[in-house]
Amino acid sequence: MILLEAAKLHKTYGNKFNKQEVLKGLDLKIFKGEFVSTMGASGSGKTTLLNVLSSIDRVSNGSIKIEGKDITGMKEKQLAEFRKQHLGFLFQDYNLLDTLTVKENILLPLSVSKTPRKEANQRFEQIASELGILELKDKYPNEISGGQKQRTSAARAFIHDPSIIFADEPTGALDSKSASDLLNKLSDLNQKRQATILMVTHDPVAASYCGRVIFIKDGLIYTELNKGDQSRQEFFKDIMKTQSVLGGVHHER
Repeated sequence: MILLEAAKLHKTYGNKFNKQEVLKGLDLKIFKGEFVSTMGASGSGKTTLLNVLSSIDRVSNGSIKIEGKDITGMKEKQLAEFRKQHLGFLFQDYNLLDTLTVKENILLPLSVSKTPRKEANQRFEQIASELGILELKDKYPNEISGGQKQRTSAARAFIHDPSIIFADEPTGALDSKSASDLLNKLSDLNQKRQATILMVTHDPVAASYCGRVIFIKDGLIYTELNKGDQSRQEFFKDIMKTQSVLGGVHHER
């Protein structure tokens, strides 16, 4: 089943005297239960793509459908409601509220949707256990490590069972052990919950945890790789080969 379908996406910045076209008519389909990553060199458009697909930014032209609903035509209030119910977000810098405990941060999406307390607590216990952070529930963000912060952020993204989770460089600020811990957890949640995840990354190791990697070049899809029955190590080698053809992948705005 197609969960997200984007057609002829264009995104232009600037004015008529100084235009920069970042997305140039890109088409994309993501299926329910997929764990997909997008990669590309600096300026390729991969971060812009994530921003427009996740409704953080608006497209200049084209359509984006999530579960059959076209989000490009939605008014701001309608879009905010849709975002609240259907989308989960995982950012490189965690975006946790320092004045709330780990548990309170994770419960935020359920507080906003006025989920009954008993159900909210059950959901919290389950997702916090799956991510190995249940014992941290009464701690504040400044009392836990970067890896634990990102797992808290992941729990917040998953707790309301969104249609799709958008992850923007989720391992970018983590050491290699914390990064692999997080990616293993995301991979488990993807399989156990049939959660759909779209991740932007510059890191081929992170991308190798996905089932499909889409390479963006000059605002269009250049090529894609499917993991199939390969081991993660074999898939990593394929990703590295494609990345070298693209001329390297660096951080992008």
